[in-house]
Amino acid sequence: MNEEWKIDVSPRLRRLPPYLFGRLNALRHSKRVAGVDIIDLGMGNPADPPPPHVIEKLCEAAGNPRSHGYSASSGIPNLRREVARLYERLYDVRLDPDSEVIAVIGSKEGFSHLCLALLGPGDTVIVGDPYFPIHVYSVALAEANVINVPLGNDEVFLQRVADVVEHLYPRPKCLILNYPHNPTAMTVDGVEFFEAVVDLARRSGIMVIHDFAYGRTCFDGYTAPSFLQAGGAKDVGVEFITMSKPYNMAGWRIGFCVGNAEMIRALATIKGYYDYGIFTPIQVAGILALQTGEEAVAGQAQTYQQRRDVVVAGLRRVGWEVENPRAGMFVWARVPEKHLAGQGTIDFAMRLMTDAEVAIAPGRAFGENGEGYVRIALVENELRLKQAIRQIDRALNKGVKAPSAAKHNS
Repeated sequence: MNEEWKIDVSPRLRRLPPYLFGRLNALRHSKRVAGVDIIDLGMGNPADPPPPHVIEKLCEAAGNPRSHGYSASSGIPNLRREVARLYERLYDVRLDPDSEVIAVIGSKEGFSHLCLALLGPGDTVIVGDPYFPIHVYSVALAEANVINVPLGNDEVFLQRVADVVEHLYPRPKCLILNYPHNPTAMTVDGVEFFEAVVDLARRSGIMVIHDFAYGRTCFDGYTAPSFLQAGGAKDVGVEFITMSKPYNMAGWRIGFCVGNAEMIRALATIKGYYDYGIFTPIQVAGILALQTGEEAVAGQAQTYQQRRDVVVAGLRRVGWEVENPRAGMFVWARVPEKHLAGQGTIDFAMRLMTDAEVAIAPGRAFGENGEGYVRIALVENELRLKQAIRQIDRALNKGVKAPSAAKHNS
């Protein structure tokens, strides 16, 4: 082979920001291979199972020989109808299942393909900072540009967005929102915020994409509003929901994009070129989950609330300042300055994995405004969460390493 030959990757790959989780993932893998019992609170990967009857329906549908061919890229009609019923039942929002609902292979895939359908070179998109990485990566993969706007309370953030829209030329093409927010767990108090967003979008001609992945995971009586509850929302934007978090179906890869019919049509066109739809038995089981899963969704939210209470109380007990999130499956905590000791949160997270045998997500991986914070996923049971806090405290305050894997398992 010619020694000069090499792969020349596309410009869109070179435009991607550094993947800051790479070092952490490699370290976690090497330690687990070595037998170290890492308590992994870094990724929002639900560890609890889906409802048993939903699993049974999946198996039943998989036993049908006719279930194994290609499916509909946009989702089978009965599934889309069930999503429309869910929105009417929960949010009093009426959706046309044929033109305003589409199934996606997880909201991450949906986000990426929607950006390919709507954006191109020279376009700009406003994203709050800190941000969930795919909100930036999907824009970069579409060869568009991101404008990071620091998050704040409802009024402050919206004013910052309005200032960007007013002063940037050409105007941004799209605004990406995410409430309840990942990673910070920020929430909006009511639909009034989204009404103001719709008004801004109409006046400025920008599209809105709302990531509503954690909309069903709420605590202490709080109910997260849907973007589509705002009057005129379907005229300017869409919303993504997922079955990953509320139904513990993360690995099944099933979610939905709902709202503006033209944006849905654009996404359907892209998906028609890329995929043949979600495995039909997953869609069939998804129908049953949407029809019968309200008790399971409420129970899972209660489980996350109890885990939140354990983590917040534990961190406060060891001297961390942390707010009590009212939604999501994460605690967003500022690291005491004495523990950072001049380090950034990437190096701090590496240190915790080595010295405390606990994996957490560094705030810097979610944007410049995430520096100084860490995200802790509520994916382990309460005993493991308490153990993680003890190991973090021991490693940071006493200089003593966490017990070895052998002691963990004794």
